[in-house]
Amino acid sequence: MHIIGNVSIYLAFFLSIYAFAAYVLGIKKQDQRLIDSGKGATMGIFILASISMILMLVLLGTSQLQFEYVYRYTSTDLPVMYKLAALWAGNAGSLLLWTFFLAMYSAMVAFSRKMIRNPMTPYIISIMMLNVIFFYFILSFVTQPFALMDGVPPEGRGLNPMLQDPGMIFHPVTLYLGYVGLAVPFAFAIASLIVKSMDAFWIQMTRRWTIIAWAFLTLGNVIGGYWAYTELGWGGYWAWDPVENASFMPWLTVTAYLHSVMIQERKNMLKVWNLSLIILSYALTLFGTFLVRSGVLTSVHAFGETNLGAYFLVFMAFMVILSMYVLMSRYHLIKKDTGQFESFLSKESSFLVNNLILLGATFAVFWGTVFPLVSEAVRGTKVTVGVPFFNTVMSPILLALLFIMAVCPLIAWQRSSMKNIRDNFLIPAVISLAVAAVLVIMGIRNAYPVIAFAIISFMVLTHLVEFIRGTRARRKVTKEAVPVALFRLMIRSRRRYGGYIVHLGIALIAFGIVGSNFDVERMETLSIGESMEIDRYTLTYENLGQRTEGVNDIVFANIAVEENGRELGYIQPERIFYLNWEEPSTEVAVRSTLREDLYVVLSGWEEDQRATFQVKVNPLVKWIWIGSYVLVIGSIFAIWGGRYGQVTPRYAGPERKVH
Repeated sequence: MHIIGNVSIYLAFFLSIYAFAAYVLGIKKQDQRLIDSGKGATMGIFILASISMILMLVLLGTSQLQFEYVYRYTSTDLPVMYKLAALWAGNAGSLLLWTFFLAMYSAMVAFSRKMIRNPMTPYIISIMMLNVIFFYFILSFVTQPFALMDGVPPEGRGLNPMLQDPGMIFHPVTLYLGYVGLAVPFAFAIASLIVKSMDAFWIQMTRRWTIIAWAFLTLGNVIGGYWAYTELGWGGYWAWDPVENASFMPWLTVTAYLHSVMIQERKNMLKVWNLSLIILSYALTLFGTFLVRSGVLTSVHAFGETNLGAYFLVFMAFMVILSMYVLMSRYHLIKKDTGQFESFLSKESSFLVNNLILLGATFAVFWGTVFPLVSEAVRGTKVTVGVPFFNTVMSPILLALLFIMAVCPLIAWQRSSMKNIRDNFLIPAVISLAVAAVLVIMGIRNAYPVIAFAIISFMVLTHLVEFIRGTRARRKVTKEAVPVALFRLMIRSRRRYGGYIVHLGIALIAFGIVGSNFDVERMETLSIGESMEIDRYTLTYENLGQRTEGVNDIVFANIAVEENGRELGYIQPERIFYLNWEEPSTEVAVRSTLREDLYVVLSGWEEDQRATFQVKVNPLVKWIWIGSYVLVIGSIFAIWGGRYGQVTPRYAGPERKVH
């Protein structure tokens, strides 16, 4: 197995070099046979990557401890699903997964029905091959997943308890699918520049790829937040950790890109802007990987100090410089035949403002993330930027973004009149002001939540107005029933209404985020039979128990919960002690409703069975997860069953030699 694993990696490395050379020579010599050979090599790389992946999963699942990676991240007592999830617990395994996804995406593009005879395909795949070559170089010569131990140890070191959670089975996979997926639109963009195809063909062809990558990035961030909320025991879901920020930044820039490309498609504008956004998004995925694997910043998510950071930094610099060189060399062609903004009060202007806000958010997160490095380089002292900085900076940015999202659906293209604005926004604005007034009457005096809830209401209402107006207009023509008219309206404009569903999901997430700022927290030490009160809840500590699951010991507390005197049942916070790990793991007890979460952590206990509990009441947190589901549903709806349209590239490609 050691030989098969290493051979599959080395062979794939050399095959990726061959594929790149075959594509480049095929383009230069106008030789279709070389291009077809490169495509065959691309499929061969994917097959070899699959072999490597399957082999590693077999080694992990069967506890082949003679392999260093299996020894370092598993133990024989681990449940099988966590043995397999150890694939992405360390550098070598996670990079193997990343490379597999790269090979998979490359093969999917190369053999896509739309791309199989497209003259841009060899350019696109050759750019993706640069990524494949780099990652296989790392796997071959820097961090080798199939390295052997000197002997066969009796037991493995085990998996970090924080990773033994269902959320960590899905979080890295979805995040990697998003990260790697952005290499596809990046490759299309650079290829279109190289072949001087300045139309929107590459955007139309990559819209689905980009939305899929964006949706996976979204899922990765949300699942990571849920895992942090339920596993780490600190009561929150987003800590502005450097690695969290690293995955959030490309999400922001891709979101901006997905909005601004609509202006290019409709108005032939923002060509340079869109190309720059996709280059930036791709670069940020590499930057995030650099942060995780360099050890330059402390993070619960990072892989610790490794020698990989320098390699990723060099590769990122190379790809960014190459991209900017190609972009600048085609700048004179890009600027030809571009449209102009006709009015500030227009949909395209609102999209541009949306982009500027998202880019501002990206810069704020980037600066807060790298400031410790900058301060250490300048002053010799690493100054950590805390959560208050991010919350203070990002809160007004979030409000501005939500307001622009509320305005965008009902504002017209090209130019909106004051009458149009009054007719479209008067009723939603009045209702939103009424919501703000009700909140003030209820006793909320803090300006931020009042303004936030009013804007969220405004955003939801403007989107509902768009659904209602579209349905009415269709019914006038077709006389269909309301549900039928609404369904067919949405089906015929999947991209538009899928986007609106995504916006509603973001509104629900924002609703949960703003509400969770009103949390209440208490920590108290109780003897058996004693109670504590927090908000409307009374918690009675009944007993402390212990049980065994496999080789793990679990200490738990039984707590009876009452709300305003009404019995709600029991909750059971736990601490799990692992055989191969010094620190116990926290298992939070959460009673979740649409109104709030009752969040209980067993912090410690004494020999006389007195126990210390950290208890929080987190309002509206469940809406964050509900909004995430809505957001993903909207993304799937926007791309499911849609068509690229009858689009063909203006670039016809060189004439092929006949052999």
